[in-house]
Amino acid sequence: MENFKELISAGGPVLILLILLSVYSISVILERFFRLRSSVRLSRKLISYCLHPLRSENYKKAADACRKDVVKNTPAAPLILQIIAGRDLPLAQQEKMTDTIIDWEITKLQRRLTVLGTLGSITPFIGLFGTVIGVMHAFKDLAANTAAAGGASVVAAGIAEALVNTAAGLFVAIPAVIAYNYFLSKTNYFAKELEAVAHKFIYAAQQSSDGADL
Repeated sequence: MENFKELISAGGPVLILLILLSVYSISVILERFFRLRSSVRLSRKLISYCLHPLRSENYKKAADACRKDVVKNTPAAPLILQIIAGRDLPLAQQEKMTDTIIDWEITKLQRRLTVLGTLGSITPFIGLFGTVIGVMHAFKDLAANTAAAGGASVVAAGIAEALVNTAAGLFVAIPAVIAYNYFLSKTNYFAKELEAVAHKFIYAAQQSSDGADL
């Protein structure tokens, strides 16, 4: 506990700010991780369930399942509903509408990723700013105590303590950057997966007859 208090004292207000940013970053990472995992899992489950009803022209069954999953914010639900509702539209128009839905659903999954990207970019500079302030204080103390014994060691200790802000800045930035790239890659891959599914379902729906009314 004493060491922690000394660490906070050495880092000053900048270190406290970085600790708060670290907590916020971790909360965003965890929230986005579970949200993305749930969305992908529910979407794949819904796609698998709707594949047979669409091929057998049982549109009502597929639509009912999708309407239930809309409440769960399942990205595939509004996509499949649009394919069912627009199965009689021209192919180009149908593809344009499904692409719009996919873009919107992926945008929702990428919400708050800019926060991680921003934290990954600015926190090293915040840490460096704290270090510079610490070094300035160390030299100011040295100038005020030029006759004191062990002045050089006092400066070295002050610089070492100030560097904790640089370390803290990197501690916040590295996980944020890794998480940002991970989520961006996963959401982009999921978008391609939804596009492939949309093309398959559009083809299946347009090859069938009108089917039952919804």
